[in-house]
Amino acid sequence: DWDQLLTALFSADIKKVSHEVKDLTRTLLENGLPAEGFVFDTALAGYLLDATAGNYGIDRLFASWFQEELSAPLFREPDAFTALADAGQVDASFLSWVSAVDALYDKMSAKLEETGVRELYFDIELPLCRVLAEMELMGFRVDAGALQAFGRELSGAIAALEEKIYTYAGKFNINSPKQLGEVLFDRLGLPHGKRTKTGWSTNAEVLEKLEHPIVRDVLEYRQYTKLRSTYVDGLLKVIGPDGRVRTSFQMTVTATGRLSSTEPNLQNIPTRTELGSELRRMFVPAPGCVLVDADYSQIELRLLAHISGDGAMQEAFRSGEDFHAVTASHVFGVPLDQVTGAMRRAAKAVNFGIVYGISAFSLSQDLGVSAAEARAYMDAYFARFPGVKKYMEDVVARSRETGYVETLFHRRRALPEIKASKFATRSFGERVALNMPIQGTAADIIKLAMVKVFRRLRGEGLKARLIMQVHDELIVECPESEMERVKSLLAEEMEGAFPLAVPLTAEAHSGGNWLEAK
Repeated sequence: DWDQLLTALFSADIKKVSHEVKDLTRTLLENGLPAEGFVFDTALAGYLLDATAGNYGIDRLFASWFQEELSAPLFREPDAFTALADAGQVDASFLSWVSAVDALYDKMSAKLEETGVRELYFDIELPLCRVLAEMELMGFRVDAGALQAFGRELSGAIAALEEKIYTYAGKFNINSPKQLGEVLFDRLGLPHGKRTKTGWSTNAEVLEKLEHPIVRDVLEYRQYTKLRSTYVDGLLKVIGPDGRVRTSFQMTVTATGRLSSTEPNLQNIPTRTELGSELRRMFVPAPGCVLVDADYSQIELRLLAHISGDGAMQEAFRSGEDFHAVTASHVFGVPLDQVTGAMRRAAKAVNFGIVYGISAFSLSQDLGVSAAEARAYMDAYFARFPGVKKYMEDVVARSRETGYVETLFHRRRALPEIKASKFATRSFGERVALNMPIQGTAADIIKLAMVKVFRRLRGEGLKARLIMQVHDELIVECPESEMERVKSLLAEEMEGAFPLAVPLTAEAHSGGNWLEAK
């Protein structure tokens, strides 16, 4: 019967080429069918071969690779299929889809080999389809009662802020940028920027520069209303009958290789504010289970040390000292034991700014110092880590020659911007050239770790399941009895995912909710 046919077709015995394998795998598993034997995914291949195309639909890929519209089937051996179509047993559009996959498979296989991304594709991206499909099906349990209570708490805080804001300027619609601009700049006479077609600009960047108590309250009001609408109301709408929220992981969206999460976006839950962090308390394990959360420590800086080959930076990481404090010691010229909290915070901004190709002006804005001071910090940094400076110069020059940048796993990003005549576009290209190899390699490593963790949990017969990934962080839900084993397994697989010249460190913690486990 039909079920037996599908069971045979999607078993490991029959090797299959398809399009968007992760979504197909999820559908098969949802319907109790096997989802094995996928040896190629044309959407994923299209993404690896052109990370900035933005659309990997079968029609667009076919048009791009063959310079013609997808219409009639194009099989190399079409007889059996055309016979089925003529008999009205197979839809013609389905035949077109199958023939496009068939034709693309041929061309893309050779191109993956040619561009050196074969291992990345077959060892990381393709196996990850199964991992993500199972994570999506598993979902993340949410305490709806606690979330509703949090929503009521936010509503109370929002109402109190509204009243406070009205005491400065009378009643107006705080959510209307036009009315807010009139209140701040016309009625209260605060310094303003440029007037747009709709009124004064009131974005966060503009407001943060103003000194008046109303501004702090408006920013807080915005933060609370966003928390309530996007996260509290948004999550309550999508909790399933089993109390779990299921996100979709997007594999072909970012140019760096990072995964993104949509409908709902669980990677974007705010963590920088105390109230935003409270949302993580609402994410809980099933009864009798705990959450185990592990994340990489400073993976991007460790990758910078590895890729740049800077001996002093590598030694700093091997020593096990606090790297931000070590940097502060050099930047500010003080012994390590005299580094203050403020110095460490400034050094941290320098460290991460360097990774993202920050300018002295932007750094000065971040630190609230003059551009000359920020430049002095950067000069001191490069004097201590000259290999980083050389790497930065080399990677920009190389990308200008080749027209692309790549990760340690050869994930490529085309970089036409680096040759642009316009300064702003060219500067953007240079920042991408500096950052993409680091951020992209971090994305490759966490994906590899996910595949290894998934296989190990299965291989050891554990009930633990990987349920979430947020950039450098993995979350596993497991029975309490498996907790210690899972903590050590997660740390082992993450730390051993890929050999670097400096230690990759990952710390695993557990708890009764996401906030506790973090």
